[in-house]
Amino acid sequence: MSLNEIFIDIMKQLGYFVANLSREFNSMPTDFRYQVIVNEFRDALGSENVSVRPVDLYAYSMDYYLAPQIWADRGLKPCQPDIVVHPGSTEEVARVVKIASRHRLPVIPYGGGSGSQGGVTPLYGGVVVDVKRMDRILRVDDRSLTVTAQPGINGQRLEWALNRRGFTLAHYPASVYGATLGGYIAARGSGTLSTKYGKAEDMVLSLEVVLPNGEVIRTLPVPNHACGPSLLQLFVGSEGTLGVITEVTIRIEPMPEARRFNAYLFEDIRAGLEAGRRIMTRRLQPCTLRLYDDNSSERIVKRVLGLDVRGCYMVVGADGEASAVERTLDAMAAICTEQGGRELGPRLGEHWWRHRYDFYFPPHNLMLPEMSGTVETTTTYDKIYGIYRAKKEAIEEGFKEFGARYIAHFSHWFPWGVMIYDRFIIPKPPQDPQEALELHTMIWAKAARTSLAHGGVLNDHHGIGFKLGWLMPEQYGPAFAVLQAIKDALDPQGIMNPGKFGFARRV
Repeated sequence: MSLNEIFIDIMKQLGYFVANLSREFNSMPTDFRYQVIVNEFRDALGSENVSVRPVDLYAYSMDYYLAPQIWADRGLKPCQPDIVVHPGSTEEVARVVKIASRHRLPVIPYGGGSGSQGGVTPLYGGVVVDVKRMDRILRVDDRSLTVTAQPGINGQRLEWALNRRGFTLAHYPASVYGATLGGYIAARGSGTLSTKYGKAEDMVLSLEVVLPNGEVIRTLPVPNHACGPSLLQLFVGSEGTLGVITEVTIRIEPMPEARRFNAYLFEDIRAGLEAGRRIMTRRLQPCTLRLYDDNSSERIVKRVLGLDVRGCYMVVGADGEASAVERTLDAMAAICTEQGGRELGPRLGEHWWRHRYDFYFPPHNLMLPEMSGTVETTTTYDKIYGIYRAKKEAIEEGFKEFGARYIAHFSHWFPWGVMIYDRFIIPKPPQDPQEALELHTMIWAKAARTSLAHGGVLNDHHGIGFKLGWLMPEQYGPAFAVLQAIKDALDPQGIMNPGKFGFARRV
């Protein structure tokens, strides 16, 4: 069967599925209290911006977290919201939250739905607040190099708008076509140029937030100050558990004069890691530094880029003024060759840049019927190789009976350490959804606890959601009580995105 025939067949099946879904859920709830609440939201936002259609409730029931997808794939009903609303302003978000607070309804902020941790899954029903109508650029400050925009603007649309003015956000995640600016901030997102320009948490200057009681606050206008603890970083990465982000001011960059790449091949992952460490600790500021282990090079790089590589593939990049770019590339070349790296040449580095998103889309991405998960972590340079070895053993030996494979690459580098973007792959997972979910949870628990035991953290840039929320108390130990106290102080009813981060349920 050709790819076109497969696609047509999938579309037909999807059509049958939606038709059956509509028939199965063709009646609205008739509970009087429910209707009263729906009418309050319609009064606040207009009927056209409030939906209780079964197909919409189903569409907002999950993100890209594999476990709920398996559940739905096996024909089981996932957790669904009771109502979906589409506010168009901060004031309308505040009205929504006040109504929800009065009725003790869970509130789930929703951007592009491109997360992978179950962060927008409505575990306890409630109202999903989709902010994509809030998609305006409010101002561009070309003297301070900042942009202020609403949270629902799509990342790629924002980038294109800035490019037309000679700027870039320099934040290029694989989810850029689907993710939103608010989502970047809420999950501490990262992109392919983060090694030079930082993650979203490093770029953001200030936020406007609707609190769980409906009040609107602004953090200080700049992130650097001596005015006590940072409220800004309290909401960055909070994934909607402490409030709804309604406005973002974030740093932008001038478009670089030049951006160049090169590629290398290492026989040993340890040598590649050492080359990367030396590049970073010499403060050479590459815009991109990405190292694939041999398994990832064989399975992913070879397939996506068409490169017959045997070893550990590394791509490096530099941008800025043309003369500075050449000096940086030369300095990185000296380090890589000193560590045994074989230069593959600029063409193969540029080839990676042009195809950098292909790794995450069909037909190359990991997806059903395989079971897979990105069990990433971040640590300092002295611990990274130990984590890599320990997690590889924990997954491939611990789940050998399922044919588990482990692949990894190192994609976001810091002055003090690096993150490992590592994955498990189960070629033939259990068909029973409960068995599949149990296995998925077991693998995640093993991988996450291995990271913690060897000096890592639960995640680097995909967020926590409910996939990892239950492990947050283990990561923080006694300090988790401080996070819970902050949550209880801001959200005493517990209405904001309940079931995430391991916070106690109140609603």
